[in-house]
Amino acid sequence: MGTGCEGCRRGEPFDLPFSMAFQPIVNLRDNTVFAHEALVRGVNGEGAGAVLERVDPLNRYAFDQQCRVKAIELAAALLTPEDEAKLSINFMPNAVYEPRACIRLTLATAERVGLPLDRIIFEFTENEQLDTRHVLRILETYREIGFKTAIDDFGAGHAGLGLLAKFQPDLVKLDMDLIRHIDVDPVKRTIVKHTLRMLDELGVTPLCEGVETAQELAVLEDLGVVLVQGYHLAKPSFEAMTRPQPYHRTGQAA
Repeated sequence: MGTGCEGCRRGEPFDLPFSMAFQPIVNLRDNTVFAHEALVRGVNGEGAGAVLERVDPLNRYAFDQQCRVKAIELAAALLTPEDEAKLSINFMPNAVYEPRACIRLTLATAERVGLPLDRIIFEFTENEQLDTRHVLRILETYREIGFKTAIDDFGAGHAGLGLLAKFQPDLVKLDMDLIRHIDVDPVKRTIVKHTLRMLDELGVTPLCEGVETAQELAVLEDLGVVLVQGYHLAKPSFEAMTRPQPYHRTGQAA
């Protein structure tokens, strides 16, 4: 396995224990769970903030590595053999020093628990200023290895269209602020409609997150959205994977 890059070795440990909750990403076309997103939680189910506030530039490499291991181990224990759902893991680009060196523990964990690499999605949020060239190296390396990739909170980050012009991931998650109240906001509908068309032409699968009402879901269905995520379908479940009730085209539970 080796010892990793020098940047990895310089980091400090992350000593706060934590766990994960999982929120399903639903395929509306066939009422199946496309993937479960792993979301960090305290060991007793506390919100992510209680854990993330302890992350700093010195320990974020160790934290990022522990998140990957925890998510993969828990998912492997919870997914049934016949379950084809994927696992979506958030990662911190600034915690990745050299992509191929920093991925070794992830690869070893996936192999140990028997989780195929093509069932793992790595998604990142542009919530801090990033070196676009560094992000591209990470995404390209992950694709070469066999992982799926996703840009989270598209429309709210720093790079946005500039990054998309250089790299087309498997998935783009439209920011929840674009989805909130889309049923009563014609401007948001127009933005989302044309974003969906752009992603289709680029061969990128859109995913709309933050769906909180049946009305929002109905608009997204009318726009042709297939993958959705949000409290209206299912909230995150602590150390468990829930399956939301099937939904009709009207957005109402079956």
